[in-house]
Amino acid sequence: MAKLTLEKAKEILAKHTTEPHLFTHAAAVSAAMGALAERFGGDVGHWEAIGWLHDVDYEKFPDEHCRHVRELLAPEGVDEEDISAIISHGYGVVTDEREPQNDMEKSLFAVDELTGIVHAYALMRPEGMAGMEVKSLKKKFKDKKFAAKCDRELIQKGIERLGLDLGEIMESCIKGMQAHEAELALGK
Repeated sequence: MAKLTLEKAKEILAKHTTEPHLFTHAAAVSAAMGALAERFGGDVGHWEAIGWLHDVDYEKFPDEHCRHVRELLAPEGVDEEDISAIISHGYGVVTDEREPQNDMEKSLFAVDELTGIVHAYALMRPEGMAGMEVKSLKKKFKDKKFAAKCDRELIQKGIERLGLDLGEIMESCIKGMQAHEAELALGK
Protein backbone atom coordinates (compact mmCIF):
# COMPACT_ATOMS: atom_id res chain seq x y z
CA MET A 1 0.00 0.00 0.00
CA ALA A 2 1.29 3.48 -0.87
CA LYS A 3 2.01 6.00 1.87
CA LEU A 4 -0.75 8.48 2.51
CA THR A 5 -0.22 11.71 0.55
CA LEU A 6 -1.43 15.19 1.40
CA GLU A 7 -3.51 15.24 -1.78
CA LYS A 8 -5.27 11.99 -0.77
CA ALA A 9 -5.71 13.23 2.83
CA LYS A 10 -7.43 16.39 1.56
CA GLU A 11 -9.69 14.35 -0.68
CA ILE A 12 -10.69 12.03 2.18
CA LEU A 13 -11.25 14.79 4.75
CA ALA A 14 -13.55 16.64 2.33
CA LYS A 15 -15.84 13.59 2.29
CA HIS A 16 -16.35 13.67 6.06
CA THR A 17 -16.01 17.33 7.03
CA THR A 18 -17.92 20.50 6.13
CA GLU A 19 -17.08 22.98 8.90
CA PRO A 20 -14.52 25.61 7.77
CA HIS A 21 -12.81 25.82 11.17
CA LEU A 22 -12.02 22.09 11.00
CA PHE A 23 -10.28 22.57 7.65
CA THR A 24 -8.31 25.48 9.11
CA HIS A 25 -7.29 23.33 12.06
CA ALA A 26 -6.34 20.49 9.69
CA ALA A 27 -4.14 22.90 7.72
CA ALA A 28 -2.47 24.25 10.89
CA VAL A 29 -1.70 20.79 12.27
CA SER A 30 -0.51 19.64 8.85
CA ALA A 31 1.84 22.64 8.61
CA ALA A 32 3.27 22.05 12.08
CA MET A 33 3.71 18.35 11.33
CA GLY A 34 5.68 19.19 8.19
CA ALA A 35 8.07 21.35 10.19
CA LEU A 36 8.50 18.63 12.80
CA ALA A 37 9.12 16.04 10.07
CA GLU A 38 12.05 18.19 8.93
CA ARG A 39 13.34 18.37 12.51
CA PHE A 40 13.16 14.58 12.99
CA GLY A 41 14.21 13.58 9.47
CA GLY A 42 10.76 12.25 8.57
CA ASP A 43 8.87 12.22 5.30
CA VAL A 44 7.45 15.77 5.22
CA GLY A 45 4.57 15.02 2.85
CA HIS A 46 3.53 11.95 4.81
CA TRP A 47 3.62 13.74 8.17
CA GLU A 48 1.62 16.63 6.68
CA ALA A 49 -0.98 14.13 5.38
CA ILE A 50 -1.33 12.53 8.83
CA GLY A 51 -1.76 16.00 10.36
CA TRP A 52 -4.37 16.97 7.77
CA LEU A 53 -6.44 13.85 8.38
CA HIS A 54 -6.10 13.56 12.18
CA ASP A 55 -9.66 14.75 12.95
CA VAL A 56 -11.36 12.87 10.11
CA ASP A 57 -14.13 11.54 12.37
CA TYR A 58 -14.55 14.62 14.57
CA GLU A 59 -17.44 16.37 12.82
CA LYS A 60 -19.56 13.24 12.46
CA PHE A 61 -18.67 11.73 15.86
CA PRO A 62 -17.56 14.53 18.22
CA ASP A 63 -18.43 12.49 21.33
CA GLU A 64 -16.69 9.39 19.96
CA HIS A 65 -13.65 11.08 18.39
CA CYS A 66 -10.88 8.67 17.30
CA ARG A 67 -13.20 5.67 17.63
CA HIS A 68 -14.43 5.86 14.03
CA VAL A 69 -11.16 6.61 12.25
CA ARG A 70 -10.62 3.03 11.10
CA GLU A 71 -14.12 2.63 9.64
CA LEU A 72 -13.73 5.87 7.65
CA LEU A 73 -10.15 5.34 6.46
CA ALA A 74 -9.79 1.60 5.82
CA PRO A 75 -12.25 1.66 2.87
CA GLU A 76 -10.18 4.53 1.41
CA GLY A 77 -7.11 2.29 1.27
CA VAL A 78 -5.28 4.03 4.10
CA ASP A 79 -2.89 1.52 5.65
CA GLU A 80 -3.23 0.30 9.22
CA GLU A 81 -0.01 2.00 10.34
CA ASP A 82 -1.37 5.42 9.31
CA ILE A 83 -4.77 4.71 10.83
CA SER A 84 -3.12 3.76 14.12
CA ALA A 85 -0.95 6.89 14.00
CA ILE A 86 -4.05 9.07 13.65
CA ILE A 87 -5.88 7.26 16.44
CA SER A 88 -2.88 7.69 18.75
CA HIS A 89 -3.36 11.46 19.01
CA GLY A 90 -6.43 10.83 21.17
CA TYR A 91 -4.62 8.56 23.62
CA GLY A 92 -5.65 9.14 27.22
CA VAL A 93 -8.19 11.75 26.16
CA VAL A 94 -10.84 10.04 24.04
CA THR A 95 -9.35 6.57 23.51
CA ASP A 96 -6.85 4.19 25.05
CA GLU A 97 -6.47 2.13 21.88
CA ARG A 98 -2.95 3.20 20.96
CA GLU A 99 -0.34 5.22 22.80
CA PRO A 100 1.85 7.46 20.58
CA GLN A 101 4.98 5.42 19.89
CA ASN A 102 7.19 7.11 17.31
CA ASP A 103 8.28 10.68 16.59
CA MET A 104 5.43 11.25 14.12
CA GLU A 105 2.75 10.09 16.54
CA LYS A 106 4.26 11.96 19.48
CA SER A 107 4.51 15.11 17.35
CA LEU A 108 0.85 14.88 16.37
CA PHE A 109 -0.14 14.48 20.02
CA ALA A 110 1.96 17.55 20.96
CA VAL A 111 0.91 19.96 18.21
CA ASP A 112 -2.82 19.24 17.97
CA GLU A 113 -3.72 21.67 20.76
CA LEU A 114 -0.64 23.90 20.45
CA THR A 115 -1.53 24.97 16.91
CA GLY A 116 -4.76 26.42 18.34
CA ILE A 117 -2.76 28.74 20.58
CA VAL A 118 -0.43 29.75 17.74
CA HIS A 119 -3.43 30.37 15.47
CA ALA A 120 -5.28 32.46 18.08
CA TYR A 121 -2.16 34.52 18.73
CA ALA A 122 -1.62 35.12 15.00
CA LEU A 123 -5.21 36.32 14.64
CA MET A 124 -4.74 38.98 17.31
CA ARG A 125 -1.40 40.24 15.99
CA PRO A 126 -1.53 43.02 13.37
CA GLU A 127 1.23 41.23 11.45
CA GLY A 128 -0.33 37.76 11.72
CA MET A 129 2.32 35.01 11.63
CA ALA A 130 5.07 37.34 10.35
CA GLY A 131 7.78 37.90 12.92
CA MET A 132 6.11 35.77 15.59
CA GLU A 133 8.65 34.83 18.24
CA VAL A 134 8.75 31.94 20.69
CA LYS A 135 9.27 34.29 23.65
CA SER A 136 6.02 36.19 23.04
CA LEU A 137 4.12 32.98 22.25
CA LYS A 138 5.27 31.52 25.57
CA LYS A 139 3.73 34.51 27.38
CA LYS A 140 0.41 33.79 25.71
CA PHE A 141 0.78 30.10 26.53
CA LYS A 142 1.20 30.93 30.23
CA ASP A 143 -1.96 33.09 30.20
CA LYS A 144 -4.63 30.46 30.89
CA LYS A 145 -7.38 32.88 29.80
CA PHE A 146 -5.88 33.19 26.32
CA ALA A 147 -7.17 30.46 23.98
CA ALA A 148 -8.64 28.90 27.11
CA LYS A 149 -10.07 25.88 25.28
CA CYS A 150 -6.58 24.71 24.27
CA ASP A 151 -5.49 22.08 26.80
CA ARG A 152 -2.05 23.15 28.04
CA GLU A 153 -1.66 20.06 30.22
CA LEU A 154 -2.14 17.89 27.14
CA ILE A 155 0.42 19.95 25.23
CA GLN A 156 2.92 19.48 28.08
CA LYS A 157 2.34 15.71 28.03
CA GLY A 158 3.01 15.66 24.30
CA ILE A 159 6.17 17.69 24.65
CA GLU A 160 7.43 15.38 27.40
CA ARG A 161 6.79 12.37 25.15
CA LEU A 162 8.96 13.94 22.46
CA GLY A 163 11.75 14.82 24.85
CA LEU A 164 11.91 18.42 23.61
CA ASP A 165 11.12 21.62 25.43
CA LEU A 166 8.16 23.90 24.85
CA GLY A 167 10.24 26.47 22.94
CA GLU A 168 11.49 23.88 20.45
CA ILE A 169 7.97 22.68 19.66
CA MET A 170 6.69 26.25 19.43
CA GLU A 171 9.50 27.12 17.04
CA SER A 172 8.50 24.25 14.74
CA CYS A 173 4.80 25.19 14.90
CA ILE A 174 5.59 28.80 14.06
CA LYS A 175 7.92 27.80 11.21
CA GLY A 176 5.41 25.40 9.70
CA MET A 177 2.45 27.74 10.04
CA GLN A 178 4.40 30.70 8.64
CA ALA A 179 5.13 28.65 5.53
CA HIS A 180 1.38 28.10 5.10
CA GLU A 181 0.05 31.43 6.36
CA ALA A 182 -1.87 32.16 3.15
CA GLU A 183 -3.71 28.84 3.38
CA LEU A 184 -4.41 29.54 7.04
CA ALA A 185 -5.58 33.11 6.24
CA LEU A 186 -3.03 34.42 8.73
CA GLY A 187 -1.05 36.74 6.46
CA LYS A 188 -1.54 40.47 6.82
